[in-house]
Order: sequence, then structure tokens, then C-alpha cells
Amino acid sequence: MKPTTSSGSRRRVSAEDALALWREYKETGSLQVRNRLVMTYAPLVKYIVFKKVRELPARCEVEDFISCGLEALIASIDRYDPEKGATLEQFAWTRIHGAVLDELRRQDWAPRSLRRWERDIARARDQFTTIQGRRPTREELADALSITVDELRRREDDISVSDVTSLNTLVISDDETTVERIDTLADGDAKRDPEHQAANSEAKAKFRRAFDNLPQREREVAVLLYVKNLTLREIGEVMGVSESRICQIHSQLKRTLKQQLSDDAVLFSAVG
Repeated sequence: MKPTTSSGSRRRVSAEDALALWREYKETGSLQVRNRLVMTYAPLVKYIVFKKVRELPARCEVEDFISCGLEALIASIDRYDPEKGATLEQFAWTRIHGAVLDELRRQDWAPRSLRRWERDIARARDQFTTIQGRRPTREELADALSITVDELRRREDDISVSDVTSLNTLVISDDETTVERIDTLADGDAKRDPEHQAANSEAKAKFRRAFDNLPQREREVAVLLYVKNLTLREIGEVMGVSESRICQIHSQLKRTLKQQLSDDAVLFSAVG
């Protein structure tokens, strides 16, 4: 029996149907049959990618993860061995998930220990907000993490510096005002350095001009994501579009900003 589809959506294929289709592919070598398997499990790739990306910083390009996930899916179809006991879906899931994690590590130069701190800080902040109904002060957040305020500040600075694409995004400061992330970094004596101050001002001015040139819809997504701290799904509900559409808009605005600011990469590195 071959997997079937309805006009509305692709119906979940049974393990038996998938195995029969896979055996047909192995017997005939038909790319058309293989492509039917790829299309059958393509939603699995998107599910894994979007589930993982919601846990990651906004620096990640969703398209990159979907591409590597599809490559892993094709490889899993070619390398699948039913004699080892796993279904094709189980085998593909493992390969796709592993490929997504590998791509994340490839793109991220920060150590894993720093990313653990990033998750711990975000979790502690969310738990405090849920219980108290407000964002924690720096002192309260440090207490929740059982570390000193100075250590918390150092961890946050390390996290900010590790995410190059987010140095000039808008964030909420300790006093609940909106500032650019670059203004939250601890600069030390560099704050009194006229050359550094000039570079800082120039970088912010260039970023503001690039941001102002974005289409209104992309600016709205950026504000909701980075200032209001909404998830991609929540933004989709607010704007009346799907989560995948918000992902596309978000990826486009990042590409646009990178293109417009690519000639000033050295400048942004200097002020970071």
C-alpha cells in the first residue's frame, strides 16, 4: 500500500506504508519514489527545526537549519536498514535532530558552558516573572541563581558579546527602559576613550538608519521579538499570520540588516 494524501493536508503515513515505499525505492532506485518519501517526512524536518529554534537566540537562520535537516532526511533514507529494528521515521528523526544540533554548534563559537548560563538566566527570569508578576531586579535575579550581582553582570556581558548579530538590537534595561544591547555592555575605561565613543555613536547611527529603512512589517516583528520578548508564535497571533510566516519575515529583516551593515563589520566589532 502506498501513502496517500488529501487535498487539505498530508496524512500521517504508517510505518508499514513507509517501509513498502522505501523497499520500492531500494528495488528500483527511482528518484521519484525517493522524493515521495522526502515529501512524506518533510513536515518532520520543519517540526524538529521550529521546536529547536524557539529555544535558540535570534541569530540563527531558520533556512539553514531546514536545509541541513532535509539533507539529513535524504541521507537517512539512503542509509536506513530495517533489520536494525527502528522504523524509518525513528531513524530519520535521530539523524535530522543530530544534524540540526551539529549545525547549531557549527554556527555558534561560544562554549557550551556559556549557553547553559544563558538558558539558566532566562529560566530564572521567567520563573520569577511568573510567580511575582513582574521582571526581577538584577539583585533578585542574582539571588535566584545563587551568584553575586557582579558575577551575573559578567555572565550577561559574555552572553551579549558572544551574539554578534544582536549587539545593536533593542532590549529592556534594569530600569525597564528600552536601550540598545550595545549600551548594556561593560566597557570599563573605554567609556572615557573619545575614539571609542565616536565609534560607538557612529555604529548606533548606522544601525538606526538601517533599521528605519526596513519595511514597517519587519520593524514591527523586530520590536515584538526583541523589545516585547514575544515568541514567534505569539507574534504570529498578534499580527494575524502563521508562525512560519513570522520566521520568514524575521529571516528577511536579518538578511537585509546584514547586507546593509556588512561594510561596517569592523566598526561594529570595534565597539563590541
